[in-house]
Amino acid sequence: MKWSGWLFPLVTSERKRILTLFFVISMMFGSLSAQRMIAHRGTVKDAYNFWFYVPPVIAPADSAVVPPVVIDSIKGEEGDLMEAMVRKPLVIFLHGASLRGRNLSMVRRYGTLDALSKGLNLDAYVLAPQHPTGGWQPDRINRLVDWALERYAIDSTRIYVLGMSMGGYGTIDYAAASPNRVAAALALCGGDTPKTNHKNLLKVPLCILHGTADHSVPWEASQRVVDSMRAVGDTTRLIYRLLPGQNHSILSHYFYFKSVYDWLFLHSTTDKWRPVRRRYSFIGQLAQKHPSPFENKDKQITIKQD
Repeated sequence: MKWSGWLFPLVTSERKRILTLFFVISMMFGSLSAQRMIAHRGTVKDAYNFWFYVPPVIAPADSAVVPPVVIDSIKGEEGDLMEAMVRKPLVIFLHGASLRGRNLSMVRRYGTLDALSKGLNLDAYVLAPQHPTGGWQPDRINRLVDWALERYAIDSTRIYVLGMSMGGYGTIDYAAASPNRVAAALALCGGDTPKTNHKNLLKVPLCILHGTADHSVPWEASQRVVDSMRAVGDTTRLIYRLLPGQNHSILSHYFYFKSVYDWLFLHSTTDKWRPVRRRYSFIGQLAQKHPSPFENKDKQITIKQD
């Protein structure tokens, strides 16, 4: 269905007004099409440098970007229609230790930004901060999220976080620090820290994946997270899988699977009871792409997985 089909139920004057508005916005913001991935240095105080990806909006000019102030200025039925058409999810990508520093181009070496540059079709905003040194700090990430919410048409009920290694640790800590903001999270070969609130983690649909042949961050780091969650409550919102024979770096392939983001997007903070969606295909994709050479050996590992 073309986007104009959405306007059919409206009277002619209302359709004309929205069409005109989209045309003006397209003229104003169409120049952004060549720079949808924007580097920000020192933009947000007491936060991180970061990349911000702006997806196209369905409008006469494919590259139009509609600020929240434009949406909020339109009242009633027209405003509701326009908001439904342009508000999109926000994906937060947290990199691992190898990409730390002050050279933002490093953040595009692997992960969600690199996947976008290689053709991943993602109808969402992407926030990809760079940590100069040390581990991720949830309050600094939240300052970036607040900045984005103030400036872009983001669906605040559909904010997601994913990361691997140090980014997996950061994903766990950020989801635990902001359980009412994070709609779902994916932590790859990560773990927890002394500041992790495991009881808060129980509130978030969370998927934890770890390879049993990981020699950089042993799979026991993820197991400790799961054990701590089980010790404080019900883990019905948790998906936990150990991947037989898979090493540390191989899990980065998950950032390139469209099915990963499709799974994340099934969740919203407005879902009743906020269940984790257990119909997924992305976990098995890695095994199909990289069969384990140690499968028989790793079958000896018997650990309860949620």
